Amino acid sequence: MSKVIISCAITGAIHTPTMSPHLPWTPDQIAEQAVGAARAGAAILHLHARNPQNGSPAGDSGTYRLFVPRIKEQCDAVVNITTGGGLGMSVDQRIAAGMDLKPEMCSLNMGSMNFGIFPMAAKFKEWRFEWEKGYLAGTDDFIFRNTFRDIEQIVQKLGADGTRFEFECYDVGHLYNLAHFVDRGVVKPPLFVQTIFGILGGIGVDPDNLLFMRRTADRLFGSDYVWSILGAGRHQMSLVTMGAILGGNVRVGLEDSLYAGKGKLASSNAEQVSKIRTILENLSLEIATPAEARKMLGLKGRENVGF
Repeated sequence: MSKVIISCAITGAIHTPTMSPHLPWTPDQIAEQAVGAARAGAAILHLHARNPQNGSPAGDSGTYRLFVPRIKEQCDAVVNITTGGGLGMSVDQRIAAGMDLKPEMCSLNMGSMNFGIFPMAAKFKEWRFEWEKGYLAGTDDFIFRNTFRDIEQIVQKLGADGTRFEFECYDVGHLYNLAHFVDRGVVKPPLFVQTIFGILGGIGVDPDNLLFMRRTADRLFGSDYVWSILGAGRHQMSLVTMGAILGGNVRVGLEDSLYAGKGKLASSNAEQVSKIRTILENLSLEIATPAEARKMLGLKGRENVGF
């Protein structure tokens, strides 16, 4: 069995500062928590940027440059820049940082979808910043756009500099969309396929769904893909553990869940990484180093990035 790659999604665009005092949103906090997650065992760091004044999602490369070079200086982990950005950003805004930074990896959602995080807005009565409640509540009328044309243009523009992708698949149709691009030669293996469970608008967290997504990916991609699992919210640890037992890799982090146990907020991204690492090692699974992850995924190497 191959070693398990641990990815860590550091801050994301779903949770807001009110939801947890441990969610990083300043450049210093993002850099510190990313390096901490890497030292705890994360080989890949999935990164979003946030406005340093109020924690709202940011897409400009200038904000990313406040923390990404510092992460590279302090650890060897693969830097993975989102192309999802924040809700309501244009495609050009979402890829701006990737175009400038030329990272080893970018995330890429494989289809347009309803992306519902509006139930979170009802859980809090007071908000730290004015933008938070409306940002969440408005997703009852939000479509996260990723058309076939969008996907192809993102692949061509970012891929021209050797950037490879974390293909985020929120439902079974996204796997077939990815297969379409493989069949046309737009993307080439090895494919890093991140199957995502538990976002309202995507596939649910039922264990049968995890098996179904795995069987479908096996049928479509054979040995040409590296499988990873993301379970949103309280299902994070149980679902990714199940996936790892089945031969998959795992993603944790405060983008995906704010908790480290029932009713216990995670104190950092590193805490979640350490927890899943302990679980995996207790199952006699070995953890991949960044160098091993780079080899498994065919990445261009940290010396060939733009930061």
